Amino acid sequence: MIDAREIKFENPSFFKRLKGMLGVDFYRLFHTPMFYIFLVIAAVIPAMILSMTGMPGEDGTSNPMYTNTWQIVAANTPLYVISDIADYANMNMVFIFGGIMVSIFIGHDYKSGYVKQLFTTHAKKQDYMLSKSVVGAFSMACMCVTYLMIGGVLAGILSGTSFEVNVGSLICAVLGKMIMSFGWASLYTFLNIIFRRYFGVSIISSFFFGTGILIIGAAAIFGNNSILNIFLYGSSVYACLSSSFLTIIVCSLCSVAWTVIYNIFGTLILSKCDVY
Repeated sequence: MIDAREIKFENPSFFKRLKGMLGVDFYRLFHTPMFYIFLVIAAVIPAMILSMTGMPGEDGTSNPMYTNTWQIVAANTPLYVISDIADYANMNMVFIFGGIMVSIFIGHDYKSGYVKQLFTTHAKKQDYMLSKSVVGAFSMACMCVTYLMIGGVLAGILSGTSFEVNVGSLICAVLGKMIMSFGWASLYTFLNIIFRRYFGVSIISSFFFGTGILIIGAAAIFGNNSILNIFLYGSSVYACLSSSFLTIIVCSLCSVAWTVIYNIFGTLILSKCDVY
């Protein structure tokens, strides 16, 4: 006769489940050539940006769009309405490639049938959303590092542009953008769950939101509203070369809010719809 006290039901805790899924996702990430290709792209972008010139003047010559190396990392002041491409051509571009990375990752899950196997066995929908968000955020943070430490510094040295900056503000701006990686990754994961059967559409949607086109349109309708801008584009626009510790707080709050909102809605979609 079996003693009921000897019967143990396997019910892994949330952290054990998430740890297992993260282990698989990070293994796949580090063995995906696209991850390293995007790191290289992130390192090359600063050199391309610093080489750009502005509109020709009356004398027919073109002046550089940037006079300071760190302008390729963040705008001088909080960016609410994009009036010049130089305002946007900075580290924010990393989020576009991060979105494409998430699209490729999730698209492969559905194309290979991995999702069907995963959800048939034991995985929870919220674990899947959170794991993809963490891996996506890690990818973007790594791109930010190569963008800054390799591309930015080397491009500044080769171009001879000034490195003068308020170090504290620069650090706060970089940290703010890296913190926002989590919020952006959650948004991209949510979008890719919506368009899970249409890989091309998911790529386009990631690019669309990453470029900030939505904000430009909203600004044209509602005007230069900082609260609306932060809600739509995330406080990565608030992280600039005049940042302070308050910037890090705002970015953290915004990133957490995005993460919670998009993970909840993404989980609801996966729970109510056919995921195959």
